[in-house]
Amino acid sequence: MRRGVRSFRQFRYAFERQECNYSFSLVKCQKVLIDTGYRVTDNADIDKFSCPKFIASRTLTTDAARVSNGDFNGGGPLVEYERRIAAGDLVDGDSCQVGTLRELQRLYDELVESADACKLDRYTASDKSGRSRWLWSRLMPQSSYSPIKGLYLYGGVGTGKTMLMDLFFNQLPVNWRKKRIHFHDFMLNVHSRLQKHKGVADPLEVVAGEISDEAILLCLDEFMVTDVADALILNRLFRHLFNNGVILVATSNRAPDNLYERGLQRDLFLPFIVTLKERCVAHEIGSAVDYRKMTSAQYGFYFVGKESSSLLKQKFQQLIGEEKACPQEVEVVMGRTLQVPLGANGCAYFPFEELCDKPLGAADYFGLFNNFHTLALEGVPIFGLHNRTAAYRFVTLVDVIYENRAILLCTAEGSPIELFDRIVTIADAQQMAPRTSTRSRKNDDSDLCVDNELGFAKDRTISRLTEMNSKEYLEQHAAMLAEKQLSEEASNANTIQASVGGGSMFI
Repeated sequence: MRRGVRSFRQFRYAFERQECNYSFSLVKCQKVLIDTGYRVTDNADIDKFSCPKFIASRTLTTDAARVSNGDFNGGGPLVEYERRIAAGDLVDGDSCQVGTLRELQRLYDELVESADACKLDRYTASDKSGRSRWLWSRLMPQSSYSPIKGLYLYGGVGTGKTMLMDLFFNQLPVNWRKKRIHFHDFMLNVHSRLQKHKGVADPLEVVAGEISDEAILLCLDEFMVTDVADALILNRLFRHLFNNGVILVATSNRAPDNLYERGLQRDLFLPFIVTLKERCVAHEIGSAVDYRKMTSAQYGFYFVGKESSSLLKQKFQQLIGEEKACPQEVEVVMGRTLQVPLGANGCAYFPFEELCDKPLGAADYFGLFNNFHTLALEGVPIFGLHNRTAAYRFVTLVDVIYENRAILLCTAEGSPIELFDRIVTIADAQQMAPRTSTRSRKNDDSDLCVDNELGFAKDRTISRLTEMNSKEYLEQHAAMLAEKQLSEEASNANTIQASVGGGSMFI
């Protein structure tokens, strides 16, 4: 408990001492907090919807206006959206988000109306285990597609896809079989289950049975396929899931037809796209606004230049306080461990090479942030063809940090935009100036990396690095630590009270 108190106090101390004179300001945001109507509250009052990233439009369409008249039976994401606008928690954004909310409200209404047919209530669902379901399906083959199609939301970075899906998810009844999870984490879970069911004729069917027993409504954030091992099993996995009645709601930066574009053995992946489009309504969020960049980004811990190494170590020391940093070992997944060079008080310190130049992946990063809430990363390089694999790992690392609402302190060779300047998509490369008699091959950037997946992913990473270094994001993190601390204090108090009540003695 005391360690948790120190962790929160040290973070708040370091955050309050932050000055606005760093060599790089991620976004020059002039009076954003005032212009957007954002209200800064006490840390304890901040929740995940108070950041300007979660701006939604107040320009009410006919559907949104109907909310006030009770046409949606008083529930759903559109109703909650209007309530938060009235409370001042959301401010004006764009009409694209309202159109997406209409789709989510439509799905919500259909689910409420067909809850029994979809077997959403966990207390009336079948008790058969995944393996039992598999055995039963061998004896009595049957199909039970849901009468309701899911929803696949896609669009540019920072347009509010995750916020809108969370708004939808949080309005669903608590007794429903539902799950909200990041796509990376979901696939790690699938592979872990597959290991457990080795030797079964069709382990994917068993895994699908287990997942559908736990959740009929599956919400996957950041649906992005880059791994060939994932690509090759997705169609069979989701065919089994949909056959078990699972309804998918997903967010992605890519349209369905562009998933796993130019990936290895993509022809084997294409049937999944057909399956996805059969079972989900695809809806594009057409907004061109990146709301993550509408934050006051002068408060972060992003330092440019090799000379900033000492400053990073100084901030790390402030965060760990009186505790002594030492090497640690944390368990990640399936018995694997990760060596942490320095760790103390919920903070870990790594050279970039230790996290992104070694064969690590999302499982290792999720394991790391199960044990630490803050990462100090020294020496992020400019990315190009020579270190493309490290760039992929850094993109995954930032995704995991963001998903866990953790803090990143880092030194880098350039701004987030500069880090990825040499990473381009095929379309970007085709638009570059062609060679002429005055522009020869010698003028080409030999380190230019033409990679579609990485070229699309870089925009998300730049956007997230921007938000993660904003005052709002850091305040949310501080509030999260405070809430966790209060929860631990309450739990410890209850434990002590129960022990005293049971006659235990403490010496």
